[in-house]
Amino acid sequence: MPGAVVIGAGPGIGAAVARRFAREGMPIALIGRNAGKPAGIEDAAAPVVRLAADAADETALRGALDAAAAEFGVPDAVVYNAALVRPDRVGELSAREQLDAWAVNVGGALTAAAHTAPGMARRGSGTFLVTGGMPEPKPEYVSLSLGKAGVRTLVALLDQEYGPSGVHAASVTVDGPVAPGTFFDPDRIAEHYWRLHVQPRGEWQREIVHTPG
Repeated sequence: MPGAVVIGAGPGIGAAVARRFAREGMPIALIGRNAGKPAGIEDAAAPVVRLAADAADETALRGALDAAAAEFGVPDAVVYNAALVRPDRVGELSAREQLDAWAVNVGGALTAAAHTAPGMARRGSGTFLVTGGMPEPKPEYVSLSLGKAGVRTLVALLDQEYGPSGVHAASVTVDGPVAPGTFFDPDRIAEHYWRLHVQPRGEWQREIVHTPG
């Protein structure tokens, strides 16, 4: 039975999305550097597999996606939630460090999409969702601002490439620090991912911005 793949399934949004999709009875594949099982998913009715891979390691990520497909088939949904979040201003990071951040923030999303979206397109359905952020760039977060601009563009490209074949590409842009019990509670944010996944094709949104404004 096809299910959902969550890449970057650590505590916070990744865990909350996994719980939200599991609550609907979908099998879940969790991919992360430390692929633990998020709290609250232990009693999920559907199966859950944990797979270890660094999102910036193309070979490892493709291998984990293949392992997930071997368990559940071509996924109904892929959620890319991996990101390297750290403060840095212009010139504070070396070119190598900027490329390392880009590899996680954008490169892994591109790898995941290239590996899974063609199969979804052949089937005629699927959802590829990315956790976005920084609706406006912040000078104290240069690498993250560049990365989030990159994944926003990637979503637009995926929509152009695979949307006509039935693959819904979209992002959830989180405009603030994620923290339980606040407006940016991860369980509250996870509802956007489920809503995007079940949207009828004629009502597809390419981006939801979670902002208090």
